Amino acid sequence: MLRWWPAVAVPAVFVLGWAVGRGTTPLDSWLLAIDGPDWLIWFIKPWVLAAVLVASCAVALWRGHWRLALVVALCPPVAVAAAQGLKRVFGRELDGGLAYPSGHVTALVAIAGMVILVAGMKRWVVMCAAAVVAVEMYAVGTTFHYFTDTVGALLLGTAAVAIAVQLAGRRS
Repeated sequence: MLRWWPAVAVPAVFVLGWAVGRGTTPLDSWLLAIDGPDWLIWFIKPWVLAAVLVASCAVALWRGHWRLALVVALCPPVAVAAAQGLKRVFGRELDGGLAYPSGHVTALVAIAGMVILVAGMKRWVVMCAAAVVAVEMYAVGTTFHYFTDTVGALLLGTAAVAIAVQLAGRRS
């Protein structure tokens, strides 16, 4: 699955981006009207994401996995840079800022993927990471992004993680 996922996910980012266009969708409007609690967005705070990424790199280095540490260090910033570039392609705005795909959720997904990779793809780590990503997608999609922005970010982030896994030489 890891080999072909980027070939599916990246085109899906474009299809979803073109489908939602520059405005809102009924789902996005409904979720933004909920006005989710701000405290739920704790896991996408930059200092939290940076701390988790640094810890993941440190664990990989401590274990002597230099290639893995390099991949872990590079995957999230590359994924976020891709999200920032795609924001300019799609031009979707919310409250005066470019919205699609969400850079916050792209970073979270990429970092969660790196945690899973460093942890050896253990099932319980995957389940915890998936739960955190799901909660944050909801939180971001009900506060300062359209929910469909988070879906595009999930697709982009998981594509970046799949490529990172291959570059790190790991198998699922």
